[in-house]
This record gives sequence, structure tokens and C-alpha cells, in this order.
Amino acid sequence: MAAPSKESTFEDLLRTLAPQVLGVLIRRHGQFAECEDAVQEALLAAAMQWPASGVPENPRSWLLTVASRRLVDYWRSESARQAREQRAAALEPPPREDPSPSSETDGIAEDTLTLLFLCCHPALSAPSQLALTLRAVGGLTTAEIASAFFVPEATMGQRISRAKQSIKKAGAHFELPEPGERKARLGVVLHVLYLIFNEGYAASSGPSMQREDLTAEAIRLARLLRELLPDEFEAGGLLALMLLTDSRRRARSLPDGMLVPLAEQDRRLWDRAQIAEGLELLSTVLGAGRPGPYQLQAAIAAVHAEAPSAAQTDWPQILALYTVLEAVAPSPVVTLNRAVAVAMAESPRAALELLDGLGTGLGDWHRLDAVRGHLLEMSGDPAGARECLLTAAKKTGSLQERQYLLVKVAKLGQLST
Repeated sequence: MAAPSKESTFEDLLRTLAPQVLGVLIRRHGQFAECEDAVQEALLAAAMQWPASGVPENPRSWLLTVASRRLVDYWRSESARQAREQRAAALEPPPREDPSPSSETDGIAEDTLTLLFLCCHPALSAPSQLALTLRAVGGLTTAEIASAFFVPEATMGQRISRAKQSIKKAGAHFELPEPGERKARLGVVLHVLYLIFNEGYAASSGPSMQREDLTAEAIRLARLLRELLPDEFEAGGLLALMLLTDSRRRARSLPDGMLVPLAEQDRRLWDRAQIAEGLELLSTVLGAGRPGPYQLQAAIAAVHAEAPSAAQTDWPQILALYTVLEAVAPSPVVTLNRAVAVAMAESPRAALELLDGLGTGLGDWHRLDAVRGHLLEMSGDPAGARECLLTAAKKTGSLQERQYLLVKVAKLGQLST
């Protein structure tokens, strides 16, 4: 394996430090929007200076100093002389003894956790929660986030700006929610990280089927959340799910970019280290209490990971897990996935019956048509399968997935003639 480049090392360090520095600034001064802008400017300065001058002895302190100066500059430009002096003086933290390494680490961890909850505030829409989490906690620039979701940088900038204003209007403070609210808000935090991972693992649009930058960032943030909340078993379940799913990344496409479905993947390409880590983590959280949806999805991924081949997959066990998942967290998507398990464990005809009525719940999502086409092919109806797959190809925004579906359509056309 090649050693990481200096550039990637700098990027990893900056992304790790970004939420730590932002947490300190907000805790000292409030004003989320201004502090976040100041941190972004400090990160930009570091990205420009550190590759040439080297990483400072205390990079976190360096970033904090630069960001604090940016805040002073901002307040000076916005205020009259008297107000400028008052606010600049307020920037100086009260004298205190240097914290012990353990207490400083605890403070950093709590700040990062608080920042995660703040970015997933219920006053924000789901797209705003995604964008703000990636920027404030993930340390990504507006341009990087815009590129990930295929929108203009100006559009993403406006979305982030509106999100910060919404937090301000909601009167949100930089503090952990009360235990009752924290439990409810944790579900939102987990969901945001799950959405980030899914967008990276199966990009909804664009030329690439996978966005490794997003999956890697989602896994990094999930690891962080797991470390911060070791007693929250769903946080562990989500991380296990990500690791087990991402382990198949190298086998999901051919060198020319053509998608390879799970049943046809070369399992020798699966990342066994990730699988081992995911299985070990799952064993520590599953069964420790009532399983949540992420633990159950991880358990399903584990069955796939442990199967020596597609033919040896324990589909009855997967069907049983999907049945439990549907009871715990019912949704049209879960029913759609359970239908595939029914087809493999019982019969494709029984699975097709489950798809009736799902159209209203899934809207124009292409995967309903793709699954229906797959089930029709399994049941011996190539003409019907071809029609469904062609419809799915027209709906999907992923160029690689569309290519795969059209190739399938062409092959089924040959069978039906």
C-alpha cells in the first residue's frame, strides 16, 4: 500500500482539528456563524502555508490563534471604535492554569459532540444538516461539499449561510441537549452520517458511482461518534454497517466503471480487515439491548460478508432479519429489500406480490423498477423485466448505473426475440 501523500496528511489533520477549534471559539464567544467563518479562513491559511513552512509544533493552537484574529478583524470592521475595543478585549480568555492533558482531551471530545448535535438541530432541513455537518465537523470547504452533491458552489454557500442563520434564529446555544432531547437528537445525528455515507457509496447523480471522499468522511465521523458515545449501541451499529458495506467497494465496479452487482462480485477483492473490524464491533453491540435499525442492517451486511460465495448466502437468515427490521423501523425501502430476500429464500413470485402498492411510498425512485425487473427476470418474464429495467434506466441520475441497466436491457432483448 502506498504511503499517504503530504497533501492528504495535511487534509486529514485539518479535518480532525476543524471541529476542535470551532468548538473552543463558540464556547468562548458564541456567534456560531462568525466563528465558523473564522475557522474556515484559518483552515485556508493553513492549507496555503503549512505545505511550504511545515506543520507548527502545536497546530491546534496555531489555528485557534489565526481564527481568533479573524474574529477580531471582523468585529473591528463591523463596529464603532468603542465597540471594537470592547469586543477585542473580550476575545482574551480569562487567565487560567494550563489544563492537564486528560481534561483538555475531555473538553475537546465534549466540544465536538456538542458541535455534532448543533449541526443536526431540528430547526434545520435535512440538506442543511448534511451541509453544515460536513463543513463544521468534517472540515470540508464549501467547494468540496458542492462538488459532492453536484450543485454550484454559490448554491451550497447560500444553503450553509441559511443554515447558520436558522441556528441563530432558533436561539440554539453551544451546549449539549438535555438527556431526553439528546436521545431524540441522536437519531438525527446518526441519520445525517448515514445519508453522507450512502451518498458516497451510491452517488445519486454524476459520472462516478462511488464518492470515496464522502464514505471515508462518514466513517471517520462515525468512529468519532462511537468514541464519544461508547454506550450508545446504535452508534456502534452504524459504524459496523459502514465498515461492512464499504468493504465491498473495490469489487463493485470493473476497471471500465461498469457496475458489478453483489451476486457477481469477486469476493477476493473485499477488504477483509474492514470486515473483521465490522464483525468484531457488531458482536459487542448486538444483543446488548433491544437492537436498533442500524444494528439490524449491520447484521444483514454481516451475513453477506461471512458467506464464502453468493450461492452460499444464508438468505433465510437475511429474510428473518429484514422481517425484524420492518417491525422495528417500517419503511417502503425496507419492504423493497425484504422482497429481494423473499425472492431468494422463497420465490420471486411471492416477492413480486410484496411490491404492489409500494409505488406511492417510493415515488419515482428508480430502484423499485430495477428490483421489479430483476424479479421478473428471475420468474422467467424477460420482456416484462426489460420494460421495468428500461424505466429504471431513464429515472436514475447515476451514469454508471444507467449504463449497467441498459446493458441488461439489451441482453434481455436478445432473450425475448
